[in-house]
Amino acid sequence: HYEPSWGSLDARPLPAWFDEAKFGIFIHWGVFSVPSFGSEWFWWYWQKEKREPYVKFMEANYPPGFSYEDFGPLFTAEFFDPNQWADILKASGAKYVVLTSKHHEGFTLWGSKYSWNWNAVDVGPKRDLVAELATSVRSRTDLHFGLYHSLFEWFNPLFLEDATNVFKTRKFPTSKSLPELYEIVTKYQPEIIWSDGNGNAPDTYWNSTGFLAWLYNDSPVRDTVVTNDRWGVGSICTHGGFYTCSDRYNPGHLLPHKWENCMTIDKRSWGYRRNAQLDDYLTTEDLVKQLVETVSCGGNLLMNIGPTHDGRIAVVFEERLRQMGAWLQVNGEAIYGTKPWRAQNDTVTPEVWYTFSPKEGKVNAIFLNWPVSGTLELGEPQAKLGETQVKLIGYKELLKWVALGEKGMAIALPQLTPKQLPCQWGWTLQLTDIN
Repeated sequence: HYEPSWGSLDARPLPAWFDEAKFGIFIHWGVFSVPSFGSEWFWWYWQKEKREPYVKFMEANYPPGFSYEDFGPLFTAEFFDPNQWADILKASGAKYVVLTSKHHEGFTLWGSKYSWNWNAVDVGPKRDLVAELATSVRSRTDLHFGLYHSLFEWFNPLFLEDATNVFKTRKFPTSKSLPELYEIVTKYQPEIIWSDGNGNAPDTYWNSTGFLAWLYNDSPVRDTVVTNDRWGVGSICTHGGFYTCSDRYNPGHLLPHKWENCMTIDKRSWGYRRNAQLDDYLTTEDLVKQLVETVSCGGNLLMNIGPTHDGRIAVVFEERLRQMGAWLQVNGEAIYGTKPWRAQNDTVTPEVWYTFSPKEGKVNAIFLNWPVSGTLELGEPQAKLGETQVKLIGYKELLKWVALGEKGMAIALPQLTPKQLPCQWGWTLQLTDIN
């Protein structure tokens, strides 16, 4: 039984599936997908900060007096096919998906009774998008289904009133934010609650510990649910389930606590941008590097796509996801279910990252550059003559190697044509019987 205190809640062991999964897909979708300009913070940048590009964009393209709420009916999702989304998610090799059920704009992708006339069932698609995706993901894949939920809402009058009262009043969390959280957990039973947006208010204002105690003790997902660390000012990287610490967090070294690197394929935005250039998207090579670095340091990678207002996953995102899946089809055994090894990256050759497969007792050395010489030097492994075996995943023969002094080895890679390579972006050596 967990008490509503951080001491008690932080002691809860993280359900094992999350660490084993390693790779998830984040989906940022909402009314901000209609202007699809600049970023998912469109409303704030246009109305509150009055940033020039946003103001000019509105003046040039929309009639005077057009409000952000007027984008609601234009969020149509007519091409949204949850089965197709589920198939793409499955093809990506990801083991979980996190959908934005509500971003800081307050628009819920389900027919929330606490978000009257500002939800996807009353306005726009007239569909319960959360339910549809949950059903397809669960019936067509083995991915764990998760939901992102923003605690605060930029322009909600109840929140603004509480903020004016320096959060001494709690009208907004009691009438809006908390009821929504209980609603999505009870209705959709997500296995991840990805909280965000503290609105500069402490966790006591949000009653985060009260909600989490219910979630871990009494909710329908109490045994499997995983949460992050964004539950109020001061909780990030300190309290909750896994740590996110910041967006695009990639420390490059081992952390003592389970963490996640949430990042975007579009370098500049979480939401879809119609005016994105090809150069704004990370290449598959970049993404494989992110995954390998993250996993070797004990993290999970949560890779974000932004669908269009009409419900399409743009082909550039689909291609990246399918290419990640193709890479994982070959190298998945060096990623899924692994643990960090004693060294995270190599001391001699840069861009070599290690993981450890505990069941097989194998050390995986993932190298991102194929050496011109055809010989890969590793400074970390201590090989044993006559015992250590080296295999290139996706290639049949064992590889020849020689020891380099006390520690380290030089491995002769096979001479392969580009067609014969097991994959295109990063390769895995499996080492057995290493000291």
